[in-house]
Amino acid sequence: MARYIFITGGVVSSLGKGLMAASLAALLQARGYRVRIRKFDPYLNVDPGTMSPYQHGEVYVTDDGAETDLDLGHYERFTGVPSRQSDNVTSGRIYQTVIQRERRGDYLGATVQVIPHVTDAIKAFALGETDDLDFVLCEIGGTVGDIESLPFIEAVRQLRNDLGRENSVFVHVTLVPYIAAAGELKTKPTQHSVRELTALGIQPDVLVCRCEKPLPDSERAKIALFCNVRKEAVVPALDAKSIYGVPLQYHAEGLDREVLRAFGQDPGPASPALGRWTDIMDRLDNPEGEVTIGVVGKYVGLPDAYKSLHEALVHGGIANRVKVNIKWLDAELFEHEDEAAAKLEPMHGILVPGGFGERGSEGKIASVKFARERNVPFFGICLGMQMACIEGARNVAGIARASTTEFGPTDEPVVGLITEWMTEEGLQKREAGGDLGGTMRLGAYPAALKGNSVVESIYGAREISERHRHRYEVNVHYRDALEKGGLLFTGMSPDGTLPEIVERPDHPWFIGVQFHPELKSKPFDPHPLFASFVEAAVKQSRLV
Repeated sequence: MARYIFITGGVVSSLGKGLMAASLAALLQARGYRVRIRKFDPYLNVDPGTMSPYQHGEVYVTDDGAETDLDLGHYERFTGVPSRQSDNVTSGRIYQTVIQRERRGDYLGATVQVIPHVTDAIKAFALGETDDLDFVLCEIGGTVGDIESLPFIEAVRQLRNDLGRENSVFVHVTLVPYIAAAGELKTKPTQHSVRELTALGIQPDVLVCRCEKPLPDSERAKIALFCNVRKEAVVPALDAKSIYGVPLQYHAEGLDREVLRAFGQDPGPASPALGRWTDIMDRLDNPEGEVTIGVVGKYVGLPDAYKSLHEALVHGGIANRVKVNIKWLDAELFEHEDEAAAKLEPMHGILVPGGFGERGSEGKIASVKFARERNVPFFGICLGMQMACIEGARNVAGIARASTTEFGPTDEPVVGLITEWMTEEGLQKREAGGDLGGTMRLGAYPAALKGNSVVESIYGAREISERHRHRYEVNVHYRDALEKGGLLFTGMSPDGTLPEIVERPDHPWFIGVQFHPELKSKPFDPHPLFASFVEAAVKQSRLV
């Protein structure tokens, strides 16, 4: 039977519950346990798929096509365990499920209420698909005291009784602020947060205290006394230089040992196998060079909108033992080629990421042209690949009016909405006027790579599977014209109808992909495309 670790947060949001959950899971995994992490999100959206990146950050897509919270990216990057649809649920999805059951008559005419119907649905989600696991970590979004999270708090309170104390542990992440005028760390917010949680029927077993100064022994003892936990179970959590140092930091403070003790287990004298984390930090702390990558995007004002992309570039640096400096460049600021050149001149590599909508598109196309003409390594992802195809059509293939139907009617739809394609599961269809999520190609799809291509040499394989999140596809009818201009289609869907990868073999490094490789990159297993791209940027840095 799987044992459960329920993770709550108090005082303020953005304390790093997701990173703490991912780090704890990595530590348990390093001790030989099988783990999975789940996220309860209190908002009423069914999923984050239609939310603005400025509201929610990036949408993380799983192999099975779920649009989920960005914390699931942390979970995968730290554990290597692929996330699933069943690992993220929102209040909206819970209420949608309950209302659908009520409409079908599943409740046999009973009055439908938050308790027990909503809480039962939450509990069913938490308990599903866990037979092969040792530990399930469940992170509850939001802050204790928020009205939105109350059904989730009540559901996990009930689960403690259902599972038994020997099979469930509560970890509460809280803030110990430093008041500069007093020169002191203050424990009162933590005391109030734990009191709020206790009033809801949950006594935390372990407290993780975020603080910007070292937590004195006396203050740990004070927190333990007022919050009814062991002093050793008050775990300080100071800021780390890199998120990949957090597992080592938590282990040094005893987090994994205290969680196991809370389960009644003796962690023993043996340390977990943390070699890969020490190697990652050695590479980050002792780089042998550095490169600058310009990311030309639409949402650059909020780096969380490109969270997985940022991390994948860091992973590329880890693979090459170099520091990657990322310059976030607003595509709208250089709609003209001269402006683009001035901004891009110092870059050792240029990346145009995914996105939706016309805003900034001409700046992205100008960036592609700069990279192509100046022989600067270029990486186009999703919309970035589409912009590379439009740039190639306009400036090399002579199709001056090339565009995408995403931006409106066009005489030359180099990119358009494809409504049917064939997969192993059969014919897939989508409707132009359907729900936003329903018109997308979501999740993992296979692709066949052309022999002797650049991408085949990078992947070391002829068949790959990558995750998608997009509505529009490059129009295969323009393939001949684009290939005559040197932009080769070297990755296609198995039925040959959907272009997946384009490249310019006569360029130092010029690759566009329709999928999102950043979603599968990990610090201990960098995605080969990012490792190769950063390697090309290193070579470029030696030329300038």
